[in-house]
Amino acid sequence: MELHWWSIEVFDGPLASAASWQDTHANAIVEAAISHGAYEWEWHRHSWGVLFEIAFRAETRWTTFRDLPVVRAALDAVPDPVNGLLIYPGRGGSSGRVQPRRPRPIAGAGAAPLPAEPLQESVRLLTGEPPVTEAGVTAA
Repeated sequence: MELHWWSIEVFDGPLASAASWQDTHANAIVEAAISHGAYEWEWHRHSWGVLFEIAFRAETRWTTFRDLPVVRAALDAVPDPVNGLLIYPGRGGSSGRVQPRRPRPIAGAGAAPLPAEPLQESVRLLTGEPPVTEAGVTAA
């Protein structure tokens, strides 16, 4: 079964908190969600405000829910009417990945190897006798 998740983020305003907005409107929003086919929903309180995640089995249920007068009135009453409301598909807020992310390659100075000093080769000459052939004669 595929669920269509939507997120509603409400941020704290200059004069009122998003938690007080949730206390005032949560019951009406959840009741409207249940009566219009919501399959799952969750409220999350954060330091910046509140997050309401809601899931429907069909995408059309979301549009019906979103257009309800009680939902519209609640969304119009957010503490910061200009910048205090985000609505988007999917789960949001602090819902991270299930698996940790792989580390990215190091960019910039950490990606290049450190310069190494060139190797210095030393040559040692040996002093000795000239080579001798099998006949005992010195090759010159």
